[in-house]
Parts: sequence; C-alpha cells; structure tokens
Amino acid sequence: MKNVVILGSTGSIGVNALRAVRNLGKGWRVLGLTANSDLKALSSQVRAVKPACVAVFDYAAWKEYRASVPRGVKLLAPGVEGLVEMASLKEADIVLSAVAGAVGFAPLLAAIRASKHIALANKEPMVMAGELLMKEAQRWQAKIIPVDSEPSAIFQCLAGIEPGRYDAAVSRVFLTASGGPFYAAKGPLDKVTPEQALRHPRWNMGPKITVDSSTLMNKGLEAIEIKNIFSLPVSKIEVLIHPQSVVHSGVEFKDGSVLAQLSWPDMRLPIQYALTWPDRAPSLAEPLDFIKLSRLDFARPDFRRFPCLGLAFAAARSGGICPAALNAANEVAVERFLAGGLRFTEIPAVVEKVLAACRGDSRERLTLAGAVEADGWARQKAAEAADGIRRRGKK
Repeated sequence: MKNVVILGSTGSIGVNALRAVRNLGKGWRVLGLTANSDLKALSSQVRAVKPACVAVFDYAAWKEYRASVPRGVKLLAPGVEGLVEMASLKEADIVLSAVAGAVGFAPLLAAIRASKHIALANKEPMVMAGELLMKEAQRWQAKIIPVDSEPSAIFQCLAGIEPGRYDAAVSRVFLTASGGPFYAAKGPLDKVTPEQALRHPRWNMGPKITVDSSTLMNKGLEAIEIKNIFSLPVSKIEVLIHPQSVVHSGVEFKDGSVLAQLSWPDMRLPIQYALTWPDRAPSLAEPLDFIKLSRLDFARPDFRRFPCLGLAFAAARSGGICPAALNAANEVAVERFLAGGLRFTEIPAVVEKVLAACRGDSRERLTLAGAVEADGWARQKAAEAADGIRRRGKK
C-alpha cells in the first residue's frame, strides 16, 4: 500500500493528483489532505477518499471546519504547523506538495528530513534555496521528483545519467513556455486587467501561477528551479516559446543529441509519473497523435516586453539571497496586481527595485534560515516599492 499526502488538495494540481491516485487503483491510498480555505471542495474530497488526517491553513476556515470534521478524521493544527506535521507523517510514503508560494518551504524541508518520496509542484522553495534543499535531500535520502511539466520533462530526459554528472553530459536545456495570453498580443501591456491575465490559453492553474505565466516570471522561476535540482549553470538554460505546449522541454547533450518529452498538455501525466517513479503506469492522458499534431512552432522570448524573465536570470546569476528576494517580491507584486493596486507592467518594476537593494548581499553564503529571512525582508521592501509606485501614479 502506498500512502499519499497531498498538500494543497483543492487547487488544480491537487485535484488532478486525486484523479491520478484513483486511476492507479488498488495499492494506493490518500492518507492526508490539506487546503487553504476552500472548505466546500475539501469536504467533498474528504467524503470521497476518507483520509486519516486533514489540515486547513487559514485560521478562520480552520475554526469553521473544526465543528464538522468527520468521525475518524484527525484535524491537524492550522497554519504552517499543520502542513509541517502532515508532510512528516510517519505513515506517509509519498508527499505531493502543491501549495502556492514560499509557504511551502517549511513543509518541504520537513518532508525531506522525514526521508519522504516528494512529488514537488511547489517551485518557490527550490527558487529560494534549492541547492541547499537538494543537499538536505541527499543527506536524508529523500527523493524529489518534479511535478511541473517542464522540470518533469527534463528529469525524464536525464534518466540514466548519474545526478552528479548532469553538467558534464549536458550542453543545453531547452525550457519551453506557452507564452501565456499576451505573447502574440499587439500594443502596450500597461492596461492589462487581472481578468485578462487570468485567461491562460493552455492551462487551468491558480491565479498566482497564471499571472506568472502571463509575465513569463513562471519560466524564470522554473529556470532557477532547474538550475538547482539538476546542478546546472543557468547559462545552459534557454527558454523557448512553444505555443502548442506539446514539447514540454528538452535536453541537448555534449554529443549533439537532443532528447525531449512530448505529450498533449495534461498535468495528470507528470503528476502520476512523480507518484509512481521510477515505474510508469497507464494514465488518464490522451495518447499523442503526430498526424493530428502536424506542426510544432518555436520562438525566442522577448526579454524587453517581458522583463520578469530577464530579472529571474539576473537573480540566478547573482546568487546568494537574490533568488529568494526575487520570489518574495514577485509574490507581493502579483498579489497587489490581482487586488487592483498595481498595473501589469508595474510587477517587474517592484521586483527590480527589490533586486537592486539585495545585490550587495549576493556574495554572502546562503543558509536555509537566511533564505527565510531574505523572504521576509524582500516582502517588506516590495510592499514599500509598490506603495511608492502607487503614490507616484496618483500625482
């Protein structure tokens, strides 16, 4: 029996993870579920899979749910404490982390130190301190299998190569991006509304990740994640716009060979692979039809029109606390944009101001605690930068 814990079960990744577990059938059990505040969705999931444990992050929602927890289900503490306990449950074989943002840092670290098989969809901790987290995983013999389709594709392309030899074998990594809703759009982007930014042409994702996709920041964060997971220099990572989202990424080796992973855009496939690795099982994804596909298009990204991508690569090159600061500043800026407090084009402006303030500390040796401290510092700086931009905009 494989016992699976899903952190962030009510989001799109969590919902598809439940479908994947159900598809795998006998021998698979959902041990625990966590949600932020969507009690309606969580209650439905609890009735369907009957987990042993549940956690609710939002305190108000936790208080409301406490009165209706089904008999036989243990409700863990609210906030990060509950996520950490869930991620390190002794009975859990696999921890799928699909929470959004830096809040996933502590539960990921807990799962690593509990020596779990981790299916990781929460890229932000790997951006903040991925190199150190991978060393912790090696120390505690934890396995980190990426869930996002592009890092998963690269992981699959590198199968058979010893982890310590990736850099020696690889010439380039081709990291593909759909381009989001605005890549082919004409005209300035300063009038883009949150509603427009949330209309992603390919994926059904949470609001933060969808906005990141529209600014191409998501691809910058993935580049840093890939750099850290596979111990590759960021100079070997190239972003390609690929609107069909069929080639999920590829790897060029030193001999000139290129391996790529292809499938129709369907998150159930990489989610299931992360759960069953190193084995494969029949999935719910539709088989790829090359005749129906007929063509694949690729283009270079426009770094001037989408400056978030360049900022992410700059943070990766600077190192130290800069990637953690980049991630925190972006989270604050996206939240302000979704609330109507920033323009779409002001998201990179906030991030740039925070990065400019942290580059003097980029050469200092990063620690896990330092990454968390940098996250808090950068959030404050980002809020100040956003407030300043708004004040100037009202004059």
